[in-house]
Amino acid sequence: MKNFNQIYFMLILTVTLNGCIVEQKLDIEVYETSASGNKLSALPTIETDSVSSIIRILPEQKFQTITGFGGSFTEASAHLLNKLGKDNRNKIINAYFGEDGARYSLTRTHMNSCDFSVSNYSYAPVENDIELKNFSIDEDRDDIIPFIKEAMAASKDGFKILASPWTAPPWMKDNKDWRGGKLLPEYYDTWALFFSKYLDAYALEDIEIWGFTVENEPLGNDSNWESMHFSPEEMTDFVQNHLGPKLEEDGHNVKVLGYDQNREHLNEWVDEMFRTEASSKYFDGTAIHWYASTFEVFPDALQYAHSKAPDKYLIQSEACVDADVPKWQDDAWYWSKEATDWGWDWAPEDQKHLHPKYAPVNRYARDIIGCLNNWVDGWIDWNMVLNKKGGPNWFENWCVAPVIVDEDKDEVYFTPLYYTMAHFSRFIRPGAVRIGFEKTDDDLLATAAQNPDGSIAVVVFNEGNSKKEFELHLGEGTQGVSIKPKSIQTIMLKPIETN
Repeated sequence: MKNFNQIYFMLILTVTLNGCIVEQKLDIEVYETSASGNKLSALPTIETDSVSSIIRILPEQKFQTITGFGGSFTEASAHLLNKLGKDNRNKIINAYFGEDGARYSLTRTHMNSCDFSVSNYSYAPVENDIELKNFSIDEDRDDIIPFIKEAMAASKDGFKILASPWTAPPWMKDNKDWRGGKLLPEYYDTWALFFSKYLDAYALEDIEIWGFTVENEPLGNDSNWESMHFSPEEMTDFVQNHLGPKLEEDGHNVKVLGYDQNREHLNEWVDEMFRTEASSKYFDGTAIHWYASTFEVFPDALQYAHSKAPDKYLIQSEACVDADVPKWQDDAWYWSKEATDWGWDWAPEDQKHLHPKYAPVNRYARDIIGCLNNWVDGWIDWNMVLNKKGGPNWFENWCVAPVIVDEDKDEVYFTPLYYTMAHFSRFIRPGAVRIGFEKTDDDLLATAAQNPDGSIAVVVFNEGNSKKEFELHLGEGTQGVSIKPKSIQTIMLKPIETN
């Protein structure tokens, strides 16, 4: 891991106060991850030859409050950590949650099994157990729960956990299968009770669940792995008349996020969820995925969802990039435009443009920046750890994680995706407010946020093949900045007392 010692540059701002010149000093720290080898590296100098553009920070323009950034506690990741030696296990957990690491603040886990589980399982396996007297989270005690607890111990500020079911147990569904089908209406109350019991069981483990999504991918996944279908009307009915009242009755103060799938259908879901005061009462917000395109951000849909519920959460709850076999110890691949996404093979012709070959780092940086600039307040990656095959996964549905391990040799590889996530999670903290900016170079992607301590984080992404130089403006002050080709930078501006 890199040493994150702070490197300070002094920016002198001059203002006139009662006819006197007062110097206000700002500390600037610059961190960069690049295809040329930087990995969240603190830059020792800022050098510019000729400034060609401007990024002006506008802190008076305030937008959404940030909930956090992070990844997911899956059985696959926890299973792999159990196979590693103590040193590498601790190294990974500290890299994600420690003060010198990515400082993840918003996470997700699955209720019952998912595709990134070792097998199919449910916390309520006994058929017709209407009162869930046999409910048990024992399946999580050997892997997910220890992973979460060690992450909690490593995290100074703590983190939120969002829990999502992929499916109810088959006996509650019309097709009696793990895959596809719908929840039978006679089990709506039992399924609502399931959520409440899950909260109670995790609380006994001293793990607080911050929120739920009602159902992972309610539109389904072609019945490939665990899933359960809801229409917008069915999910709203379940939340309004069953889940919400049950959680309220049992005294659970927990967030409920609706939808939880791709952005191209977002409008019709938020229309139904937030149609009336009664329908929206128990929805605290909306969860989304990026699989309709890991290139196109769908800004119009995000803007529309915000306009329907401006005071509620809008959280990206899952994202990952696919590969038959993740590239091991090959940083260049993660910066390569030859990488594909989920839709490269199967997307219909009229949607091919949404699934071009595009670098994994670019997908992450482009989407997080685009989401932030369109009212999304949280962004959660999928598996935190996978192996060289892209699993384990009972369905053999392989994909990539920011950290890849060889569990047989007890080796760890921090991919460039890890550092890309850290550029946001480490520096933009919960409670930060996204602020405005203006820029003159359309080829640079950027976003900015002001943290609760007053510091400002500016994230800039240069996906081009040439160095970029720009002036960073804040008020009357300026500072020249140089960013390498194929690089992501976080520039921290920290006000200090005026002498």
